[in-house]
Amino acid sequence: MLYLARRTGFYVVTGVIALSINFFIPRLMPGNPVLSLIARFHTQITPKTLAALDVLFGVHHRAGLWAQYTQYWREILSGNLGVSFTYFPTPVTHVIGSSLPWTLVLVGVCTVISFVLGTVIGCVVGWRPGSVLDNLLPLSTFFSTVPYFWLGLIALFVFGGLVHWFPVSGAYNTSVPIGWTWQFVGSALYHAILPGVTLVVSTLAFWLLRMRNMMVTTLGEDYVLLAEAKGLSRVRIMGMYGARNAILPNIASFAMALGFVVTGSIVLEVVFSYPGIGYVLYQAVSNEDYPLMQGIFLVITLVVLLANFLADFCYVMLDPRAREEA
Repeated sequence: MLYLARRTGFYVVTGVIALSINFFIPRLMPGNPVLSLIARFHTQITPKTLAALDVLFGVHHRAGLWAQYTQYWREILSGNLGVSFTYFPTPVTHVIGSSLPWTLVLVGVCTVISFVLGTVIGCVVGWRPGSVLDNLLPLSTFFSTVPYFWLGLIALFVFGGLVHWFPVSGAYNTSVPIGWTWQFVGSALYHAILPGVTLVVSTLAFWLLRMRNMMVTTLGEDYVLLAEAKGLSRVRIMGMYGARNAILPNIASFAMALGFVVTGSIVLEVVFSYPGIGYVLYQAVSNEDYPLMQGIFLVITLVVLLANFLADFCYVMLDPRAREEA
């Protein structure tokens, strides 16, 4: 459709601009990451070796900024993201590939759970304002105002430090071999409970309140009153007339939340020492790891653009006005 074609062109241009910014920002940072790498290994090298390392890591300033920029695009299109300084000599693709699944499973699944629960509960509460569930909104609002990293620290102190119900760091028991076994999967789920519950509790109220307020507003529209006058069932009115239109703003927010799963997990993963891509990004920034930062920002850019495109697609499917514009 024409609408989706225009949006696709917009996202392509946005992606090129975002990836160009991704190239320039690390190079505007002070310091030399190669010298930082050498200092960590306490190694003395010759100027020729230093120049060779500059070329290897893509920070060869003598080559000129334009030459670096064209080489940067050639490497992206070929799938070569370079070698990580922080995890030298591991390639960036391997570092991202080993850390990204942890973030997608933990933060991604918890974001979906929070969205589904908040939307369903908000729909029911908005359909019947003043009910028992509606009286629980102040409690949910309280948890939404508490920073999730602070809530995570409290959870670590209470459930990890005092009662010792859950581990305080890591994603699995290091004594368990990695593999698709019940022992490893159980260990991974056990380690994910505390950060996962913390994330769901701290974000649930956002979706609940938005859906509840939109539901209350939508139920006052003329087409809902007409549906009631026609004698349609309350369940059908709530689902097909109320929730279907009230959920549209939440879909855009949900797409953005999915797009920023990676960046939103940085503080959470640092607090729980969880080996996801957010924690890896923190390490990359701390060590001036240009290739790793660029690789992670590349993933963030693509995920955000894909999430927004999916939101546009859902709008076309749910909103007849978007289909008419297309």
